[in-house]
Amino acid sequence: MQNVPFALIGGSSTFSISLPEDLNIPDVKIISKNKIYQTPFGKSPALTIFEVSGKKVVTCKMHGWQGDRTRGDSSKQIFWVFKEMGVKKILAEGGVGSIDKKMKPGDVFIPDDYIDFSLRKDVKLGNDHLLVMRDPVCPDLKKSLIKAIKDGSDYKIFQRGVYAVTDGRHFESKAEVTALKRLGSDAVGQSFCPEVYLAREIGACYCGIYLVVNYAEGVIPKWDYEKFRYLFYSESKRIGNILIKAIKSLDINKDACSCKNLRMKTLLTNAEQK
Repeated sequence: MQNVPFALIGGSSTFSISLPEDLNIPDVKIISKNKIYQTPFGKSPALTIFEVSGKKVVTCKMHGWQGDRTRGDSSKQIFWVFKEMGVKKILAEGGVGSIDKKMKPGDVFIPDDYIDFSLRKDVKLGNDHLLVMRDPVCPDLKKSLIKAIKDGSDYKIFQRGVYAVTDGRHFESKAEVTALKRLGSDAVGQSFCPEVYLAREIGACYCGIYLVVNYAEGVIPKWDYEKFRYLFYSESKRIGNILIKAIKSLDINKDACSCKNLRMKTLLTNAEQK
């Protein structure tokens, strides 16, 4: 497998386009398209490798989720490929429902913490590491994303907050959203986990940008489906361009963050292996 240092995990906000081709960025070159890899967890979803400003990037659509297998298995497949490719910096995107009423549809949210309410708990590639999730989001990737957003759009940015992860595919009930709010959640979605801790498991930095597409149930009497639909189709190129701009600004040889220090060797080994 070729060495690919960067990854973009596409979600609902770029689902309606082909990333990166539909962005028509002059220095983007497609290396391979819709490549499927055999992994210990089954065949991977289709992955595309491209180059931009001399940087190789691997990307997938809709978090790699495939309808004939669990979302957890799909995540294991793409992260196994990322590990084999030597991916070190991962940017992700998706859509979220706002629990904090100040975050309106059309705003963007960059969480710095999460609460995992999903049932996808035992999603791992191996047992070699102790994963410390004190600072789950890479501050360097976050700075690059924020700069890219400010340089190329008029989005209102919420730069911190708690992402509540649920399973889907249905939306949450009003009672569930009330409970999530009481526990300190600012937005709710379905993709931040297991991606954030699989990234840590392979020793990669991770950060995501999430378009607010609706209010979570009960925040307002009834959220607007037509607004939701409009955002789903209309914002894809803006979000895609932000991700590419952030990738262009990153230096794989510059590591000021402490993400790699939060992955440690497990102590759950046999005595003779200590």
